[in-house]
Amino acid sequence: MNAENASLSAAAERTDVLIVGAGISGIAAGVHLQQLDPTRDFLIVDGETDFGGTWLTHSYPGLRSDSDLFTFGFGFKPWTGNPIGSGEEIRHYLGETVGEHGLLPRMRLGYRVTQASWNSKSCLWMVRALTATGDEKAFTARFLSMCQGYFRHRQGHMPRWSGVEDFAGQVVHAQEWPSNLKLDDKRVLVIGSGATAATLVPALAGRTSHTTMLQRSPTYFTFGANRNDLAERLRTLDVPSTWIHEIVRRDLLDRQATFARRCADEPETVREELLSAVRAVVGADQTAAHFSPSYRPWQQRIAHLPGADLLHAVKSGRASIATGEIERFTAGGVLLRSGAQIEADVVIAATGFDMNILGDINFAVDGRPLDFAKSVTYRGMMFTGLPNLTWVFGYIRSSWTLRSELVGAFTARLVGYMAENGLGKVEVVLPGTATNLPRRPWVDPANFNPGYISRALNRLPRGLDDPEWRHSLDYEADRITFPTIDFNSPAFAFTRPSPEGDRCGPP
Repeated sequence: MNAENASLSAAAERTDVLIVGAGISGIAAGVHLQQLDPTRDFLIVDGETDFGGTWLTHSYPGLRSDSDLFTFGFGFKPWTGNPIGSGEEIRHYLGETVGEHGLLPRMRLGYRVTQASWNSKSCLWMVRALTATGDEKAFTARFLSMCQGYFRHRQGHMPRWSGVEDFAGQVVHAQEWPSNLKLDDKRVLVIGSGATAATLVPALAGRTSHTTMLQRSPTYFTFGANRNDLAERLRTLDVPSTWIHEIVRRDLLDRQATFARRCADEPETVREELLSAVRAVVGADQTAAHFSPSYRPWQQRIAHLPGADLLHAVKSGRASIATGEIERFTAGGVLLRSGAQIEADVVIAATGFDMNILGDINFAVDGRPLDFAKSVTYRGMMFTGLPNLTWVFGYIRSSWTLRSELVGAFTARLVGYMAENGLGKVEVVLPGTATNLPRRPWVDPANFNPGYISRALNRLPRGLDDPEWRHSLDYEADRITFPTIDFNSPAFAFTRPSPEGDRCGPP
């Protein structure tokens, strides 16, 4: 160890578990550690100056969840509002959770983790973090719980469009919303067709001279009133909020699982049901032109429209949709390859995000830089060659939080098992029978192929055909499996500190 590292190590703040990320996943991880063992020592570190993750860094108009809060909310804290929550409501809910569980004193906010190095002699992670002013802080931890989310908060994905420099107006990305952006009476062009665009367009349509949503290809939408009839009936009967939350949560999960199976088993029938509902609001011509995707349902995420607000904005004429590919920007707007010109004063890119894998942190194991793509995943949360670490990568077709809680509870149980048995290190190890099994991508592009996944597949770990060694999309299966994972399984290799202190010795 050189002098600089020795000095940093001496000044490091020490903890058993370091949770990286203070958003939904990090908060869930902290609560589950507390629930299993109230004496467990842990810290939560985040580069932002407050907790909240996505719900802190995103501020575009109309910000809301695109999943219901009965499943997107925590299983341990009832959601008492409407199914689709606004950004402000979700931040309030997270603030209540942090306060109720006393997490704020455990948070180290404003420290962006840049490096994490594992040392097999000490059985410790050395973690370096920087403040916005460049000051460095270090942590040592026995275990890392990676809860930083899956996209880069500081910048969204911006395609390289030709001629952007010729545009006389302003171009902004929804993920980097300027607080002083003026849109009143402007011609606004929103580029994108996913949940962000579908949220922005109805939110802006009433205040701009006109809002156009430009999409390269259509998205499937579901819609309905922002209320849950079952929850409302139970509330009139004075059923406790914890019971309502759990009853409605289970009902919704069952409905969602049935819908996902139908998308796989009878895609054409589901497609027609979805398009028929849209057709009833905006008419056959609009549906055929702008709401009829070329892929089957759930090959990409299906966006939900509370109150069908996007459809009504289009039907009223306050907003419109254009479908086509951009040829180039012009001084007055955008020219499509079809030859059509869309005039605009402001262009808003709702073009998605780029994945931040393991927090975009430089990892090293015993001095060797980590090549994450060469590892194989154990159930999408642990990885070969990467000891004492779990990573939360949420569900794609179900609410992110569901998997956050499963991984958080598993991490708490694993850390407790290691402490009880005097174990310093754990790695997941492929069985000998897996040597010749073909490696599969993190997510099969034939089943799910949005841009952010496609752009990142070459940087993500691999999986196998064995369910134990891949990232599952099936919450119902994981809900049963995760709590019963046996740490005596051959998949786990534990190391006990040696008396000589040359292998996983005490800190």
